[in-house]
Amino acid sequence: VEPLPDDIADHEHEVHDRVVEEIVAGDDEQLERYLEGEDISPSELRTTLAAEVLEGIEFPVLVGSGVNGIGVDRLLDEICRLGPSPAARPTPLDDGSTIDANAAADPLLYVFSTSSDQFVGRITRFKVVAGKVSVNATLDDVVAGEREKLHGLFRMCGSELTPVSELVAGEIGAVTKLNHALTGTTLAGRPGARPVRAAERPVARYAVALVPASQTDDDRLSDALNRLVVDDSAYAVSYDPITRRTVLATQGEAHLSVALARLGDQYGVNVTTEETRVAYRRTIASAAEAQGRLKKQSGGHGQFAVVDLRVTPLPRGSGFEFVDAVVGGAIPKQYIAAVEHGVADAMTSGGSLGIPVVDVRVECLDGKTHSVDSSDMAFRTAAATGFADALTQGGTVVLEPILRIEVTVPAEVQGDVLGDLSSRRGRVVGSDLVDDRQVITADVPEAEMRRYAVDLRSLAHGRGSYEVIDSSYEELPKQLADKVLAEASTRD
Repeated sequence: VEPLPDDIADHEHEVHDRVVEEIVAGDDEQLERYLEGEDISPSELRTTLAAEVLEGIEFPVLVGSGVNGIGVDRLLDEICRLGPSPAARPTPLDDGSTIDANAAADPLLYVFSTSSDQFVGRITRFKVVAGKVSVNATLDDVVAGEREKLHGLFRMCGSELTPVSELVAGEIGAVTKLNHALTGTTLAGRPGARPVRAAERPVARYAVALVPASQTDDDRLSDALNRLVVDDSAYAVSYDPITRRTVLATQGEAHLSVALARLGDQYGVNVTTEETRVAYRRTIASAAEAQGRLKKQSGGHGQFAVVDLRVTPLPRGSGFEFVDAVVGGAIPKQYIAAVEHGVADAMTSGGSLGIPVVDVRVECLDGKTHSVDSSDMAFRTAAATGFADALTQGGTVVLEPILRIEVTVPAEVQGDVLGDLSSRRGRVVGSDLVDDRQVITADVPEAEMRRYAVDLRSLAHGRGSYEVIDSSYEELPKQLADKVLAEASTRD
């Protein structure tokens, strides 16, 4: 600690005065004394600030570095000085009621974090909301009904676990090797206890596809991701059947870096990442008719089927409509279903481009059969061929997914956010001021949203969020569609 440099001393005094004014504004008696020129002591300011933190009207911000450990001791000191005691702030339950931190009550624990340790196994961290809990106590998951025995209790200091015999209401503790309890679980010592209201967690929006480095990594990936999500429910894992890639959604680039490091260091799974593929779709541009034929003879039973189809476009979002328009029994009824399945298969696979087809009406007009060589498979194959030919004749347009999003940001950054949405080909459909925050509703192509979680954090200085409230498909502009089709034609 050393004196402030002269060139910032005046600025420090100005900032200090503003902070003091902010604190005393919440206490009429202190505000009056301050306005009369009396100095308010640091202990009085701290007491007032602690009361304002308890009421949720002031939120102190401290500067430091978790990487270098700078300011961590100060942060912990201020938590002790300014943070509300558990006895002063009841814990909310999911039915809207609250429960006090009463050590004489029945035990109630809330699991707020879990992690895996290669030596200890699963570590479950919890807060004792009410009552007291002892070693070897048996508690019930109030939602799932599973029973858990606490074989060992610990206090935590960083990564160190210190064994204790009991913990009382308001304390934070840990237990190892629980079988079922996950983050958000409430454990209780009596039947009928209400669960603690789970903390709200941000939705994972920044998604990447994971590419295992080897077959061994691929084999281990699923189990490692399951354990990763158990440890941190802010991650989300899904599977893209079109690309056959596992997709990991995170809070941003730093969160992703932590996940990749943990996969490698803790679980021995090495992966690289690539952008997720946008779920483009195609539809036919104009009505067209085509014939699908299959005729093979190689000794014994052959394969024979002829199908005449008419394919016409439908309005967006209509899906697939199949019509049996065959007259005179040219195609027996038992093969009509095979024709429909063949068209549906071709739509889903997307043909050689791998871009699925949607919003079409397919009429089966006519066909031919053979008494020996016709079969369900022959008609499925002929129908798929005829459908592909109809698409070629009628032409196709590429459809892109459009997300309707609701962006909430401070009013002062509204202009920057609107400009950014415009640069993403977004269309603003509404803007409202709600409690001094701007809520912007816009339709934005999904292709332009892949980094939005990261970019919005920068634009709004960490004070912005967004939700996806709906989605639809619209025609992709031709110059962009040509690029998508070119990439699809060269993709493995």
